[in-house]
Amino acid sequence: MTYVVARPGERWEARESRTTPAGPRSRTLATFKTLTPEILERVKARSSTSVDPGELRRDALRAGAPVVGAHADRLAGELLAELVAGARPRPVLRALLLDALEERRPKLSQPSDNARAAARWVAATQARRGETLRDLLLLADHLPPRRRRSGAPRFPRVRSTAA
Repeated sequence: MTYVVARPGERWEARESRTTPAGPRSRTLATFKTLTPEILERVKARSSTSVDPGELRRDALRAGAPVVGAHADRLAGELLAELVAGARPRPVLRALLLDALEERRPKLSQPSDNARAAARWVAATQARRGETLRDLLLLADHLPPRRRRSGAPRFPRVRSTAA
């Protein structure tokens, strides 16, 4: 069985456990800071059993390790970030992209407003997301406390009616 554990210093290990006559044993297949396709290949090469890359990615995410997405996902995220920023590809490239995406697009509903608003964050780095979160927390610290009317109850009154 292959699994991922956190190590000190923002590192993670892909490990393999097996049963021996002396009891259960575990060995490290790879140590990493970010799970990349190269690390997945190293894990598959060193493992004594077959390793499912998708399952190992899920284990790494569950452990809190940063995982590099598929190459196409990374490029799509970068393109989406550029589009949200106002950049547009040439009309010929736009037509080719739309054609390629239409051909494989499943019958899904239109993206929600929330998904559209989050589009600018698809390709954002963890550092950029962290900076933005810190800024939002600092903003929340500067908001004035909510005023309560004097004499107003804290919770709405529950009134029962005759059945």
